[in-house]
Amino acid sequence: MVLKELLQKIPHTLTQGDEEREITAVVCDSRKVVPGCLFVAISGSRADGCEYVPQAIEAGAAAIVAEQTAAVPQTVAFVQVKDSRAALSGLAAAWYKEPAKQMTMIGITGTKGKTTTAAMVRRILEESGRKTGLIGTNGAWIGNEHVPTVNTTPESLEIHGFLRRMADNGCEAVVMEVSSQGLMMHRVDDIFFDYGLFTNISPDHIGPNEHKDFADYLEHKSRLLRRCRVGIVNRDDAHFAEVVEKASCQIVTFGMETQADWRAGQIDYRTGHGFMGVAFEASGAERFPVEVSVPGLFNVYNALAALALGETMGLKREAVVRALKTTAVDGRMEIVCATPKLVALVDYAHNAVSLESLLDTLRAYRPKRLVCVFGCGGNRSKLRRYEMGEISGRKADLSIITADNSRWEKVEDIMADIRVGIGKTDGKFVAIADRREAIRYSVEKAEEGDMIAVVGKGHEDYQEICGVRSHFLDREELQKVLKEFGYIE
Repeated sequence: MVLKELLQKIPHTLTQGDEEREITAVVCDSRKVVPGCLFVAISGSRADGCEYVPQAIEAGAAAIVAEQTAAVPQTVAFVQVKDSRAALSGLAAAWYKEPAKQMTMIGITGTKGKTTTAAMVRRILEESGRKTGLIGTNGAWIGNEHVPTVNTTPESLEIHGFLRRMADNGCEAVVMEVSSQGLMMHRVDDIFFDYGLFTNISPDHIGPNEHKDFADYLEHKSRLLRRCRVGIVNRDDAHFAEVVEKASCQIVTFGMETQADWRAGQIDYRTGHGFMGVAFEASGAERFPVEVSVPGLFNVYNALAALALGETMGLKREAVVRALKTTAVDGRMEIVCATPKLVALVDYAHNAVSLESLLDTLRAYRPKRLVCVFGCGGNRSKLRRYEMGEISGRKADLSIITADNSRWEKVEDIMADIRVGIGKTDGKFVAIADRREAIRYSVEKAEEGDMIAVVGKGHEDYQEICGVRSHFLDREELQKVLKEFGYIE
């Protein structure tokens, strides 16, 4: 593609070179530079992309896009922009020929529930006969092909690459988890969503390299409602008025309150051999029963959001109801064992809000003891550790503190912070640094009627310690020890 075509919709100043030159690729990682490419120097939390301009030029970059001017050879075009991340989004859309405009785009944001709601929506669309792509925490799905990703909302260049492949593979719709970081870092600037779902909001992702405070977090989250045609929003959320204050889209609401367009009532918690779920009566234009294959009140909200979308899109109700009854999500309330003697599950709850919601949900199923196995990530806010410790101390009968992804911190230091939170309660706890041993302990010491929740990592298939990632999947470890002690075959 010619450089001029790529820059057509991007505010810029060409300080050197010719806009008519051919560009062979667009990259933002100097390690991926190929001869004739356009290198976009973006600033990350740990490094400034401008530092890698010489390396990119040496590898054959034909053009550079950056915020600050730099001395480059006369043979290289230099494009100065105000914000390189925003520019990258526009360049990515142009390079891949704006694939988002070829499909129905559905964005989902919120503090919790994004992944489960996205899975429900994808299942509904496919049950309705629409081939659907998905981008989110559990990776990207291009039809039935799965591609792992690092971030919930990947970099814009990666997003548009996925969208191009989805469009070329016949996808009619795309479901995307849209994180606050993704919105703040301009990763979805050049995508206009047909539908935007807002599940809920509460304090999270506040700290170094994240959001400076809750107001900033809410501001970025609510931007989705300025980037979509129809917004489907949780009417029961305490911050509903602030969330929709600057919305520029049509608003459809869901919740338990009578003011909501779509509501749930007569909620029934159901459990059986190998099954935990919830049923409710949905009401809006009509009343009809709904069953959901994942447990808990918060999954009623997730199902309502997905149901409201289906109704708004005019999908057949039978397909919507059928999909909700059969949706399962890796690492989200994932039942590994459900017998009268023991229930064991895996969940991604990795902050105080989601942990409290999870434990309250499990308590509603009346276990003899509720056992919570968890840790906290390293190089993250200590406040999260204090809060999660306090929540588990108050809500669980036994907390087993262990490692999560300690990254560059000592596991013992992280566990000590968690103990500060538990110390504010009368909760019982044990500390076992090795996560594999902690999971084993929870099953070995289980009493009949216990419910064990291994939380914090969910779908993640690795553990990161001292910057090294090793394979580790909570579900696998739990299955091994459950088989050893005869709870499952």
